[in-house]
Amino acid sequence: MNAQLYRQQPGQIMPEPPNVNSTKDHLYLKDALSWQLTAMKMLRHGADNCNDPEIREFLHRAGQMHQKHYQVLLSHLNPANVANH
Repeated sequence: MNAQLYRQQPGQIMPEPPNVNSTKDHLYLKDALSWQLTAMKMLRHGADNCNDPEIREFLHRAGQMHQKHYQVLLSHLNPANVANH
């Protein structure tokens, strides 16, 4: 695609974001994946080493939330999904 198509003229509003992930977008997504993975691992470790069942369950659910976020972010890096957005 021609990069000129995505240049916004002053005062114009882009109706929707382009269906392209720039290099910067890709790097942000990779960083966010890393953060989610780290949080997920830390919470799983905490849950595995916790004696209180209520806290263990809380840590487990929080870890699952980060795993879900990881999967969503990963889907944005899949080139097949970019065309579907």
